[in-house]
Amino acid sequence: AAALSVVLHTRNPFVPTFRSDVRIFLVKSAEKDGGAVAWFGGGSDLTPYYLVDQDIIDFHTHLKKMCDDHLTDDDNLSYRQMKQSCDEYFYLPARSEHRGTGGIFFDDVPATPNTYGFVREVARGWMPSWLPVVRKNGGREYTDEEKHWQCLRRGRYLEFNLLYDRGVKFGLADANPRVEGVMVSAPPKIAFDYNHVPEVGSEEERLLEILKTPKDWI
Repeated sequence: AAALSVVLHTRNPFVPTFRSDVRIFLVKSAEKDGGAVAWFGGGSDLTPYYLVDQDIIDFHTHLKKMCDDHLTDDDNLSYRQMKQSCDEYFYLPARSEHRGTGGIFFDDVPATPNTYGFVREVARGWMPSWLPVVRKNGGREYTDEEKHWQCLRRGRYLEFNLLYDRGVKFGLADANPRVEGVMVSAPPKIAFDYNHVPEVGSEEERLLEILKTPKDWI
């Protein structure tokens, strides 16, 4: 097995957290000259703290074009399928909230020359899909209240990692886990307020509405 992942937590609350990974699993037959079978997994998604709708639309548009350009009907894989899988996977049932505004998520994809090309493009697309958002919003001014909201939402990010993420649970279940390596994707700073409720009509409330009921961005 081999994997490459990136999680970029941002200082500015108007720039979403970006997460993506690609991975391959290969199993060889115990029989001599028995061959091998391999499959891919991975994905790419955003976790915003304030909704800048066009940024989310542009991100999903990038992903859909990548899927359309590099997948065929024979791959039995599409942007819509992977977008739904992403929404379903990054979900906190105790909160009835999704972690972010989604992206794509795929697993158990048979390794073929074509799916290899697709997975390669997922990794190559990391910066082209995210850096435009950073350049656009990274210099925006923000208040202490907006920064605190970001930290509250990062608390949800950590909740998901510790309670539901399969990779984290697998990594910590080992008899001698690499705790630092497993936890490296955690946000650097979080906050928790008991029963925090956003102000009615606020941008914070608008974000929560989307996280509770995901939408099709394109």
